[in-house]
Amino acid sequence: MGNTTMENRTPLFTSSDWDFETLEKVYKEIENVALNDLGLDTYPTQIEIISSEQMLDAYASIGMPLMYEHWSFGKHFVREGNLYRKGLVGLAYEIVINTSPCICYCMEDNTMALQALVMAHAGFGHNHFFKNNYLFKQWSDAEGILGYLAYAKGYVSRCAESYGMKEVEKTLDAAHALMNHGVFRYERRTKSRLDKEEIREERRRENEERTFNVLWSTLPRKGKEGEASEEEKEIAKRKKMLNLPEENILYFLEKFSPAFGPGENWKREIIRIVRNVAQYFYPQRQTKVMNEGCATFVHYYIMCALHERGLLTEGAMQEILVSHTNVIAQPDFDDPRFNGINPYKLGFEMMRDIVRISTGIDQATNKPCSQEQLDEDKEWFPGIAGCGDWRSVLKDAWANFRDESFILQFLSPYLIRKLRLFEIFDDEKSSYQEVAHVSDDAGYKAVRRDLAKQYDLGLIDPNIQVVDVDLRGDRLLRLEHTIQSGIQLDDKDRDMTLHYLRQLWGYDVSLESIHQRSGETAYKIVAEAEGIKVSK
Repeated sequence: MGNTTMENRTPLFTSSDWDFETLEKVYKEIENVALNDLGLDTYPTQIEIISSEQMLDAYASIGMPLMYEHWSFGKHFVREGNLYRKGLVGLAYEIVINTSPCICYCMEDNTMALQALVMAHAGFGHNHFFKNNYLFKQWSDAEGILGYLAYAKGYVSRCAESYGMKEVEKTLDAAHALMNHGVFRYERRTKSRLDKEEIREERRRENEERTFNVLWSTLPRKGKEGEASEEEKEIAKRKKMLNLPEENILYFLEKFSPAFGPGENWKREIIRIVRNVAQYFYPQRQTKVMNEGCATFVHYYIMCALHERGLLTEGAMQEILVSHTNVIAQPDFDDPRFNGINPYKLGFEMMRDIVRISTGIDQATNKPCSQEQLDEDKEWFPGIAGCGDWRSVLKDAWANFRDESFILQFLSPYLIRKLRLFEIFDDEKSSYQEVAHVSDDAGYKAVRRDLAKQYDLGLIDPNIQVVDVDLRGDRLLRLEHTIQSGIQLDDKDRDMTLHYLRQLWGYDVSLESIHQRSGETAYKIVAEAEGIKVSK
């Protein structure tokens, strides 16, 4: 796969046991391949060896070494711990954190071969992707996140001491319920260093009350009854003043919720903490296939290179390949284990396919592609087919795409055939399902397009926006949900989320669900103090 050559060198290790001296020696050889052969650009790497108990703790705190206290983290810890002790689930070989330095937690129970694999996978694959992908550059602050989490942990603790843990958890519960609606998806806001947040919070605390009151006092009053044009002007004015519609519901609550009085600005800061954490993890939701595909490709390439150079024994390489194969396993659609497309598998195969397209060499057989295949590649990928420089093509893709756009750009007919992808059309009004597209000339574009849609968070996440509120009137918070592809909100989740939303707003909240194509209202629901009222 690369430009490696066989070298008669002593293997780096011959035992499954590891020590820190061996880890350091192996790490240096992995680094040599990653930087000098693949040309990766990474943050400094910090390898930490942790126990199974510490790994469970990392699971509970969403992988972060610092996190504010909340009962849900303890719940996750107990649940995962019970399943692990009963042998019903295993633990990850590693967890990697998008920080600078990039922190990689490796399990102490791993063999030396697995430690080598995970150092390559996390310490260089994920690390390079975190540092170079445009989404992480735009939305996350790798150098500031640990400082910010230390501030968040301390702030929540101080609030618990001052106002009681019950009150703090009540606010956190509500904010966590709205976490997926607490991110900016499309517009780029000025990014500031997260580790300076404590200084900015003090300034906000000093000025927020005065700013908030000034905003309310400048809202226009209602005109005379019956003056429709004046009412429309008033609505337009307040929407402009409040910057509506607003997709980031937590941001809107933080800035404008009337539920928090002069002595409760700490609740606004807790909401801000939760939405900053949600924003930090948002790029990872958009790049699961690419991120894991990049890391899996990198570890596979590096392990193969070390083996070809005589630095890994046959036994170590066999163990590594078994683990690698398990990671990218893809059960068939009719297999009881099938749970959708494995992002590791899809990502890894797409990375290898880019190498094939760029070089004209089939990676599975290490033989030149047929002329028919070369012609197909040139037709579908005229910019990269046969260019030879697969490293540059991969690094450009890792830097400038997310899952949806990556699949739309790089999923080839060859790979669609290899993975035997097909599309099923499921009409809710029909008693049967129809195979709409298969791996043939007529179906390639449709399969690629519709597979990409499954990774578009703009289509996956419900489109709910704050559209209006009269802060000087009834203070009813009005939201609109746009029904896309006929997908309705789950009744139970919807009602519970509206309950938490009303709690943070302090007044009634209405949600109108509208069909995207027709513009007709499917139903309107109002969350009041007495409960939920739905009108069809």
